[in-house]
Amino acid sequence: MPVDDSPSLLTRGYGFGAHVWRRAADGARAVPMRFLLRDALLVRGAEGVELFYSDRIARHGAMPPIVQQTLFGDGSVHSLDGAEHRHRKATFVDVAYEDEQVARLTPLIAQEWHRELDEWLGGGQRSAYDAAVGVFGRAGMRWAGLPGTPDAKTRWAARLAQIVDGFGVPYSPEYLLAVRNRWWSNRHAERLVRAVRDGDLDPAEGTALYEWAWHRDRSGVLLPAVTAGVELQNSIRPLIAVARFVAFAAKELHDRPEWRARIAEESVTRRSLAGGPLATAFAQEIRRTAPFVPMLPGWATEDLDIGGERLASGGRVLLDLLGTDTDDRSWPDADRFDPDRFLGVDDYEAIETFVPHGGGDVVTGHRCPGEKLAIVALASAVATLSDPRLSVLDEGLDVDRRRLPTKPASGGRVRASRSPGDVAGGRSRASGSGGCPFHRGGGH
Repeated sequence: MPVDDSPSLLTRGYGFGAHVWRRAADGARAVPMRFLLRDALLVRGAEGVELFYSDRIARHGAMPPIVQQTLFGDGSVHSLDGAEHRHRKATFVDVAYEDEQVARLTPLIAQEWHRELDEWLGGGQRSAYDAAVGVFGRAGMRWAGLPGTPDAKTRWAARLAQIVDGFGVPYSPEYLLAVRNRWWSNRHAERLVRAVRDGDLDPAEGTALYEWAWHRDRSGVLLPAVTAGVELQNSIRPLIAVARFVAFAAKELHDRPEWRARIAEESVTRRSLAGGPLATAFAQEIRRTAPFVPMLPGWATEDLDIGGERLASGGRVLLDLLGTDTDDRSWPDADRFDPDRFLGVDDYEAIETFVPHGGGDVVTGHRCPGEKLAIVALASAVATLSDPRLSVLDEGLDVDRRRLPTKPASGGRVRASRSPGDVAGGRSRASGSGGCPFHRGGGH
């Protein structure tokens, strides 16, 4: 029996795919391996994406339980297939993918970034990552219809961010903390769902809280409150996870002052932190070169043959996300960080080999419906960090490529370029009082 490759994922992290591809011929689209004691194929490129998002691949049970139950939650849409998946996915599309939902979130994120900018100019010392967790948490929870003070939302956002940070290190105490935070978050989200059903909360129709509280399965039965709470979290936690991209954005902007200057000028000209073409192109290149996870797993539902490599039904298929996003057969100068490649690209979903949030069709397949929200959020962060009154410090920008998921070690330390007293308009934002998001009022 060939050596099982799965332990190598823990030791090599984002270098796992490159290590496995060394066994294959140049340009190969598939390479055989053993993974979690089963025969498997690692696939990449347009051919790999087409296969992985076809009906020949199933998701149910493909994700290791330590990942499924911690990161996504038990019973979530990520473990479903077929008609059941499409039915559940439709609510995610309504909640997160429609343009009106993106338009509703955009000003909330811009407002929060302006507050963080004022904090930094007033002498604040949060990293880009920590600031982004708060920004995306507070804005995302307002957008989702959740009650609570800003401080309460920031605290829950920190818990959700820690789940994202700890799910991939089962050998570490951080994983145990992620399990604890998952338990707390499940309990809290379930209480919010029950409060809506009992008439104690009245979120607006179309918000994530409303839609998941009243979501019914294909038989017309309300989801169990705990499952509805899991999907409520899956509507906001991925937005908070974008903070990891923000840490990479801080690093890349630090290394590319010419791009900082271009984006800063764009923001001044447009008088907005949101939607700038240069900031958006920079955000897309961050997503291409620093995907959240290196690969995604599935099951073969029939015998497969791709690129001359065969796999029997029941074997594992892993889509190499990083290897596809940086495939030199798909991208000119694939290893070069070049945001210009995305300028003028409106339909990024049409790029088959651009899969930082998965591939395939959003409505009928497994592509993440929150991708538009992620792009808007990250582009606003890029515009904020490009402000010439800010500096990204040199220290701590190294990246541990073996850790899953990863980010620059410091999260990107941000400071005012001049002393707080010299910065016009710099001020500190007063912090609100604490308390449970449910029992305190609906403050923003």
